[in-house]
Order: sequence, then structure tokens, then C-alpha cells
Amino acid sequence: MKRFYQLLLVIAVVGLSSFIFLKPKEKPTLFLIGDSTVRNGSLGRGDGGLWGWGSFIHNLFDTTKISVQNRAMGGTSSRSFQSIGLWDKVLVDIKPGDFVLIQFGHNDNGPASIKGNGEETKEVEDPKTKQLITVHSFGWNLRKYISETKAKGATPIILSLVPRNNWTDGKVNRATNDFTQWSAEAAEQGGALFVDLNKIIAEHYDQIGEEKVRSTYFNTKDHVHTIEAGAKQNARCVVDGLIQLKKNPLQEYLAKNPPF
Repeated sequence: MKRFYQLLLVIAVVGLSSFIFLKPKEKPTLFLIGDSTVRNGSLGRGDGGLWGWGSFIHNLFDTTKISVQNRAMGGTSSRSFQSIGLWDKVLVDIKPGDFVLIQFGHNDNGPASIKGNGEETKEVEDPKTKQLITVHSFGWNLRKYISETKAKGATPIILSLVPRNNWTDGKVNRATNDFTQWSAEAAEQGGALFVDLNKIIAEHYDQIGEEKVRSTYFNTKDHVHTIEAGAKQNARCVVDGLIQLKKNPLQEYLAKNPPF
């Protein structure tokens, strides 16, 4: 009888060991953070027919290998996404091996953000709470996302903001000398990857022309937010930008036969 129980114990130990060693590896997560050009409308459901590219990019990944979570929120800036607690909610879920795509800029033109990439601060009145707050530069905010993402063992990737549907002499207006430049500088300083999404999308817009862009990717009332076709094209541009990186850390997770 004693030998019988010993045998059962051995079987239990072997079974438990097999479960531990054969347990499937947890999938990494790709987190998206940003403003309404990444996730538009209530719960990202495309209110008013306007969509952010983050609502469709999961279709371009093999979701059996990686999870995609769009945590962006309309109306947020690089500062307010942190100050209202959205970043803390993302940060607590990040685990080693994850990835974070970071795109801000459209709402960073207000007084509660310093345009640039420096270390300076200033005291301003919060436009919502009417309380005095200390604000940093746009680049400083991005570097904070980068450092905190890396501290969790994850990979941060900075994207420059998507261009608006504004044109000059047949060319879509770019943000080359401001938010794109500051995004690139912050990425380099923080040791993060950088995708110049503003340039990639703008070059595509220029190629197909103003008339087709306006009629295919936007409606007649909004020059910032795309309709579904534009959001899908911008998602495609994000992936194209990742592919163009010298070493794309997300290469193995891309869909083999993407639907668009």
C-alpha cells in the first residue's frame, strides 16, 4: 500500500511538472495609445462614421500570436493622457515582451503643453479644472512614455501624427518641422523606434491626389478624422512604416494575408 501511494505521488509530480513545462507561452500584447485619430468615437465605434486607424490595425496582425489593444482616447494630448490616469491603466497591464505604439500631437497645440523637446517647465491653468498645473514639453512627455514602457520590459515605438486633410498647391500639408521633428528627437533620445507616419501617409496622399483623398478617405465636414476607408489606409501605412524599420520587432506577428 505504501508503494502504491508513492507511485501516485510520483505520477502527480510528473503530471504537475509536465503542466508547468508544457504550459503555452502567453501571447505578447500590442498596446496603442494616442488621440482620436487612433481611436475615435464612444468606445472606438466610429461615431458619425469617423474612425481612427487603431480600430482596424488588428486585421493586419496574426492575433493567434499577438493581442492588440487600442487604449487611445479622443481629445487627449501627450500630457492629458497621463494626467487623467489613462496611461497608468495601460502601464499596469504591460508585461515584458509587449509593445506600445505611441502617437500624439493633434491636441498638443494648447496652453497646457510646451511645444518643443526641451526640459523646461511652466505653470499654467488647466483648461478643465482651472487649477494651476506644471507642464512639460511635448518631447518630454514622449520620453516619459518611452522610459516607463522600457522599465516594464516592453518595446516603445513612437509614431508621428497623421496629416490633416489640408492642402497647399496640390500637396498635403505636413508637420515636418514641429511635431514630427520633436517625435523623432524624443524617440532617439529615449532609445525608442520611430515611424514617420506623417510622411508615409502624406506621400501616399500626394500620389493619389487631393480630389481622390477628399472623396475616398474623408467626408466633407471633417478635415482631421478619416472615414473607414481612410482609417484602414492609415493602419496599412503604420504597418508599412514598421516594415521599413531597419529591424521590425513586430515582423513575426504580421498577418500573412492581410485583408487590406
